[in-house]
Amino acid sequence: MPHTKSAKKRLRQNKKRQARNRAVKHTIKTFIRKVRAAVEAQNLEDADRYYRIAVKKIDKASARRIIHPNKGRRLKSRLGKWLHALRQAVASQTTEAS
Repeated sequence: MPHTKSAKKRLRQNKKRQARNRAVKHTIKTFIRKVRAAVEAQNLEDADRYYRIAVKKIDKASARRIIHPNKGRRLKSRLGKWLHALRQAVASQTTEAS
């Protein structure tokens, strides 16, 4: 445990920031899971909606250095690939049906 007054304050600040950062990371992971579930369910509407939210949250977290910027780029790239593959699958299904 800290002894000095400044070290005690630092500990309080670190705990607050840790809680805030955990919440942001958890939200990002939740939306990534939602995008993946929508892609697996072949639901383009939901996948697109959750993709937009996930990218926005990832960008904010990267800008504030909650996650490393390269990790943010990597996550967005993966999400984009999943969404693109889903769009291709849906497009091929509609052309086969008509």
